[in-house]
Amino acid sequence: MSRFIVRFMKDVLGENGRQAEICQCTVEVDASSEGHATELAKKKFCETQSLYDWSLHADRIKVTPADFPT
Repeated sequence: MSRFIVRFMKDVLGENGRQAEICQCTVEVDASSEGHATELAKKKFCETQSLYDWSLHADRIKVTPADFPT
């Protein structure tokens, strides 16, 4: 299993009227692939936020492998 960091991102407008990307939540998961990590993170995000669909609080998901020195 590999460890992945999954970020739930949202576009918002700032006070100056410019669009900014913010991270709504970061989840670390152990999974066999990026796709599996995404699904596990979606479930965890929905549970912690009391949602039935992750896209109610985020626009997109970014998945990156966690780099740990060996």
